[in-house]
Amino acid sequence: MFKRLQARIPRSLGAKLVAILTGVALVGAASITLLLALVITPGFDRLEAQAVEGHVERTRAALTEYASKVEASVRDYGDWNESYAYMETPNRAFEQDSFATSAMVNLGVNGMAYVRPDGELVIARWLDIDSGTDQPEMRARMLAAIKRIDIARALATRNSASFYARLGDRIAAIGIARVRRTDGSGTPRGTVVMARLISSEQLSNLLQLQAGIDLPQPAAEPRVVAGERNIAVAVPVLGEGGRPVASATFAVPRDLSALGRNMLKLAAIGTSALLLLVMTVLSLMIARLVLRPLNRVERHMGVVRGSGNLVLLTEAPRRDEIGSLVASFNAMLSQLKDLREKVEVQSFKLGQSESAVAVMHNVRNALNPISTILSKGLGEAPAADAALLNRALSELAGEDIPLARRQKLAAFVAAVLEQEIQARNERRQQLGIGRDALHNVLEIIGCQQQQAHERPPLDACDVTDLIARNATIARYTGANSIAFHFPSKPHWALANRVLLSQVIGNLFSNAAEAIAAKHGEGGSIAVTIRERADKIEIRICDNGEGFDPAAAPQLFQRGFSTRQHKSGGLGLHWCANSMVAMGGSLMLLSEGKGQGACAVLELALSNVVHDVAA
Repeated sequence: MFKRLQARIPRSLGAKLVAILTGVALVGAASITLLLALVITPGFDRLEAQAVEGHVERTRAALTEYASKVEASVRDYGDWNESYAYMETPNRAFEQDSFATSAMVNLGVNGMAYVRPDGELVIARWLDIDSGTDQPEMRARMLAAIKRIDIARALATRNSASFYARLGDRIAAIGIARVRRTDGSGTPRGTVVMARLISSEQLSNLLQLQAGIDLPQPAAEPRVVAGERNIAVAVPVLGEGGRPVASATFAVPRDLSALGRNMLKLAAIGTSALLLLVMTVLSLMIARLVLRPLNRVERHMGVVRGSGNLVLLTEAPRRDEIGSLVASFNAMLSQLKDLREKVEVQSFKLGQSESAVAVMHNVRNALNPISTILSKGLGEAPAADAALLNRALSELAGEDIPLARRQKLAAFVAAVLEQEIQARNERRQQLGIGRDALHNVLEIIGCQQQQAHERPPLDACDVTDLIARNATIARYTGANSIAFHFPSKPHWALANRVLLSQVIGNLFSNAAEAIAAKHGEGGSIAVTIRERADKIEIRICDNGEGFDPAAAPQLFQRGFSTRQHKSGGLGLHWCANSMVAMGGSLMLLSEGKGQGACAVLELALSNVVHDVAA
């Protein structure tokens, strides 16, 4: 998981800064939005709750005021001498006057009734105020409601009271008052009751919003249900004893919460836009003041690295950290330029020294066969003892030697002469090989001064011939017997004959040492040559001790050796440099310790091949 996350992290400084700024902007926008949400939303929710509470209180006040008007009217009729006299002696004149349609319309009540203390009804009437017609059905509902009223409990210590009652499927404000004299004296002779219907239209007019009367299951307390766009409110309409008889319902638009959401969106969008603008300006300034100068420095460093030319970076003077970086970079380039000049001088001197050491190394390798041949020649015993040979010749000179003895002595002398001839031929062959080795030494010494510090001249060289000559010499580099296998067909490469011969001789010498280190006796060296396109590849493989493949890059370092008790390592170092000087390459391969090694030389193919083919 961590690796996958690390792989997704951008590598360039500009991309990282953009990612960081983007992350900061997103986190900042989210944080500010959350902060605004924690501040704005609860505030508007409180305002909305206060508005709903205000609507509830206003509804209660409107219902109370509506019922209070009925109570005021019924109290006027209760504290009235004519009502007091009527309850003692009912008369038609009072009824026609007080229960007239115009009187009830003026009072704004739908129903009115007089009831004696014992509950006996004296008179009752129900009128449709709009049409002015009587409604017997509603009159019966009003009388049924009056019977359910506990007047004594409703009035208690008061002279009048008001509340709401259900008249079937309708709600009316009920007002009751004791019938007394106008000055409030006298024993109450009954109760006057007035009723006034309240409809959804009337309630809407009172509340100045769309409202309704809900009869089923009235709530004992105000009920508030918040919806997506509106808040449904139900306020109980209280009847006798404070029991709810209906609910006044209405819906309050959620304008405040919508306003809060809009303000939150506007604030979030504005803040995000502001952060985006700030981050964009900041990104542009960082790109202009930091990234572009750094990119110019990086490109100049790439030019210096690619071309090797230590040219100073030209940049407008600045007094900030980038200016200090450019100044330090130019100072470093100046120091590197001075150091390069000093290194070149030292390299020239070191090259002279290494060249001299390399010459001595190659001369030593070329003189090794001569030393071996001379040592072998000095150590060989004569074919026969000289005294014995002289004695045999003396006997042959005598005339009295028997024929059989003479024949044996003649055969002995002939065998000695044959051995001497063979030894002489072998010495001649060894001297020829020593002469060739000495010729190589003279060529190395003669060409070294010319080739010390300049590119060697390249000509067409027969690689097969050079391999054969060095293989013949390499047989005398040690005491072990080495079998060589190489092709007989000529292969022409574009190289310096002397240098290529020395490289092949060094590689044969190293292979012989590796074979001796592993086997302690004979081994084999196989050479294969392959031509492809315009290149020729030479593989020199041995079955010696080999080396660790991890050490391959170090083999060409000066002084490095795979064997613990062997110093030097200049041979491979010199060979690799010589191959590069001839436009070729040298590579060493091995499958591991004890698996042998293979030297791969690559050179340009000579045009002689094309001429012969033509």
